[in-house]
Amino acid sequence: MRLPAVAGRARVAGAACLVMWSAVTVGSAADPDAKTNQPTGPPAFSSLSAPRVDDDAPPLERVIKSKAEWRKVLTRRQFNVTRMKDTEKAFSGKYLHHKRQGVFHCVCCGWELFDARTKYESNTGWPAFTQPFDGQRVLFQPDTSGGQMRTEVLCARCDAHLGHVFGDGPKPTGLRYCINSAALRFVDAAGQEAD
Repeated sequence: MRLPAVAGRARVAGAACLVMWSAVTVGSAADPDAKTNQPTGPPAFSSLSAPRVDDDAPPLERVIKSKAEWRKVLTRRQFNVTRMKDTEKAFSGKYLHHKRQGVFHCVCCGWELFDARTKYESNTGWPAFTQPFDGQRVLFQPDTSGGQMRTEVLCARCDAHLGHVFGDGPKPTGLRYCINSAALRFVDAAGQEAD
């Protein structure tokens, strides 16, 4: 079943409404014991400045399936991660140390998500990227599961849970998109699906 096309900018702008929330206050870098009103924890949407949205891009055609339909096309691990919002065990994902050039796609719908050139070693146990392919690829929403306040990253085309984004990444974005390998499919620079 497919929903009508939705413009990419509207999807990203709509995500801003989902991600606005206040953060816990903690000490500043200059005085770690002082309480401040500086937000900490997961980055707020305003600091998630996604890459530029292409105004000439065609509208996004959503992919919607029932859980039963997803179960038929995904492995158990892929289903649990992308549809049930599970997390892979740290250091267990097949793309953790992956270094080939190409593009990481959503395992559910095939949407291009991350260019391999933005992948880096974060030493956190999951593949990490500095930014998505462009501003139309992912959505953000607050995640308070497990007693933590985090920013969840979803595929903008099929709402697959991909992982989370944190504000402790390298330049130029300062972001760490911490993504489950089970949510990804890699296609190399020659256009061949590869592991």
